[in-house]
Amino acid sequence: MSPFRASAGFTQSWDHFDFSVADGVATVTFDRPDRLNALTFDVYADLRDLLSELPHRDDVSVLVITGKGRGFCSGGDVDDIIGELLEMDARSLLDFTRMTGAVVEGIRQAPIPVIAAVNGVAAGAGAVIALASDFRVLARSARFHFLFTKVGLAGADMGSAYLLPRVVGLGRATELLMLGERVDADRALEIGLASQVVDDDALAEAAGALARRLAEGPTFAYAATKKLLTAEQDMSLSAALEMEAVTQALLMTTEDHAEFHRAFKEKREPRWRGR
Repeated sequence: MSPFRASAGFTQSWDHFDFSVADGVATVTFDRPDRLNALTFDVYADLRDLLSELPHRDDVSVLVITGKGRGFCSGGDVDDIIGELLEMDARSLLDFTRMTGAVVEGIRQAPIPVIAAVNGVAAGAGAVIALASDFRVLARSARFHFLFTKVGLAGADMGSAYLLPRVVGLGRATELLMLGERVDADRALEIGLASQVVDDDALAEAAGALARRLAEGPTFAYAATKKLLTAEQDMSLSAALEMEAVTQALLMTTEDHAEFHRAFKEKREPRWRGR
């Protein structure tokens, strides 16, 4: 993580979702269970701002995003967001849509793995937040709805038309984004939208086990891998090969790579430091 923070301190508390850090794992829990964790303007803004802070924190190696109650996130709140948007001018609307996009960019650019622990419905913006994550661990009751067209908007929102074809292929992405039909957990696993599906009561344990595995691993190598996966989607093969060559040469100088060699010689597990 970058040590260069200057005068600005870290936000000590977040008013619009639960946030905790333990043993290198940060957890964001959407906490409006009575509204299936529907998003408000303030939730979006807090999430955007948190994601801009995380790259500077030395105590966070993994981020888990989940929801309280029976929903992961049902998207933008119809009353608190959509009703307000109908009264806004074009400049304010663009400020809003850019803010929602900044959330997705923050997830993709964060130099740490992001796990979506999807505990129920993930609809609209909630589906895209899960899509943007590096891993999607689903409860068996989880389901996705990319329902933007069903409210009269483009199915391409918050980067979904960029990300979804890269996860499930263009044909399936076209179907999901145009029709907005429900995708249950088993179907999500079948098409590659889910990394893992577990029983509802095992979700927290499964997501936690993955988070701990990542937090205890070679985090510098994970950060480089995520950066390359994101950057190389828009590169030629020759440019990608050069970027990978430079990155590997850099990582060959790290403490973690040297520790692997020592551990191999000493017939023990490596003690990763993320350096």
